[in-house]
Amino acid sequence: MKIFSKEQIYQADKLTTKRQSISSTDLMERAGTQIFNWMHMRMQGVQVPIHVFCGIGNNGGDGLVLARHLILDGYHVHVYIVNYGDKRSKDFLVNYDRIKSITKKWPILLKDIEDFPEIHPDDIIVDAIFGIGLNRPIDDWVKALFQHFKISKAFTLSIDIPSGLRTDKVPADDNGVVWAGYTLSFASPKLVFFLPETAKYTEQWEVLDIGLDREFLFTTTTEADLIGKPEVLSMYMPRDKFSHKGQFGHSLIIGGSYGKIGAVILASKAALSAGAGLVTSYIPKCGYTVLQSAFPEAMVMTDEDEQIISDITFDIEPTVIGFGVGVGTHEQTTTAFEAFLKTNKAPLVIDADGINILSKKPELFKLLPRDTVLTPHPKELARLLGTWKDDFDKLKKAKAFSKKHEVILVVKGAHSITVYQDKLYINTSGNPGLATAGSGDVLTGIITGLISQDYNPLIATVFGVYLHGKSADIAVEDYGYQSLIASHIIDYLGAAYLDLFKQPEQPIQDNKSLDT
Repeated sequence: MKIFSKEQIYQADKLTTKRQSISSTDLMERAGTQIFNWMHMRMQGVQVPIHVFCGIGNNGGDGLVLARHLILDGYHVHVYIVNYGDKRSKDFLVNYDRIKSITKKWPILLKDIEDFPEIHPDDIIVDAIFGIGLNRPIDDWVKALFQHFKISKAFTLSIDIPSGLRTDKVPADDNGVVWAGYTLSFASPKLVFFLPETAKYTEQWEVLDIGLDREFLFTTTTEADLIGKPEVLSMYMPRDKFSHKGQFGHSLIIGGSYGKIGAVILASKAALSAGAGLVTSYIPKCGYTVLQSAFPEAMVMTDEDEQIISDITFDIEPTVIGFGVGVGTHEQTTTAFEAFLKTNKAPLVIDADGINILSKKPELFKLLPRDTVLTPHPKELARLLGTWKDDFDKLKKAKAFSKKHEVILVVKGAHSITVYQDKLYINTSGNPGLATAGSGDVLTGIITGLISQDYNPLIATVFGVYLHGKSADIAVEDYGYQSLIASHIIDYLGAAYLDLFKQPEQPIQDNKSLDT
């Protein structure tokens, strides 16, 4: 699913009114009616106080349309105008007149703290104050209103985006944003719903279709795509009845050091479980017996050194190489890695200490094959990018890094983001159970195993991140968050593949995926 920018949504609005020969007021009526339909379907006439807070722009106009329909359907509605500024939008004024024509209770004007209404925990708040158009600081009395919402403990529904939250900036003050229980977003979710510093402002979200121009929605390229089951299903390559292991490539996992052979076992198992035809593990001698015993399906090659990787030479032709899990950053290992890069022609997936070596010796980046995949955890990412001031700055630096070095970068998190050039692929699978030792090694193995099967590196990364999270989502139903371990992710990879074909596929209504 595409995630449209603020500017693209404005463009879609204009094109829609032009191509459908409707006015902007008609489009606002459509949006407000869709919000009403959503609420009415869930409330079915239940009488609880509904407090609709409207700004004086188009978001406020949407709120006025909603309020009018709620009143006409017999709901218990209170309407307030948050009088923040002097400039009212044309469509707001049209709908202000319309609501005045159907009720003797004119909307109450809020200008200061003394005007705030009493709100009880069982009431409902509708936030239609600012929308995506906010472009200036918020006055203290408006911040106080947002805190009034929060203190009331009433359910808060935000229209399009929680008021005070911008689409392209992290708020400087938590008090200056509405904390929504639910957000109804027009056309697509907003990027801020998925970033660590801004996702907290809405607990759940859902996209409302307000009939924006289909051609524009389908043909417009966006900075970010949301990746869920429908998107990865289109990436999946089925197997032919007469296929054999030689058609699915040979994955080579290079890594391990004394005490860290387990990382190679996890990555190697994951590569084979993801579908690689063959897997060879290249490790120090100390891990030979352990790896052959723990993972008999793998072939094993050993370094001459007993405890570390000191020389990387092999007589096979791997389809893809995963490097770095548990390998350490010993001087001899670093030298061996550099020598390997100077002659290597195979695609690479680099994780853990492989990334740490690159961070210490950035001149090695020029030796990486184009579209090498890097899978750093947050601290490793900081070693690559340097410090960042907020999530938007982090993504900006990640895109610049990807373009400069021609690599694919996975920014791990609750919604892991695959960064390639200027494009972001935001994952929707996964859960807190993944915060466990070895889960990153498994991801490295999955991506390596997918590239082995001739998925191109970008598709393999996006698909791999999704499978990794979906496997954990299925496993957590049996193990819970706390007891999920990395091996379980591998054990449930088959179930994650099978889940791609389960029907029916439900549209996303919270922090999951949506097919446009």
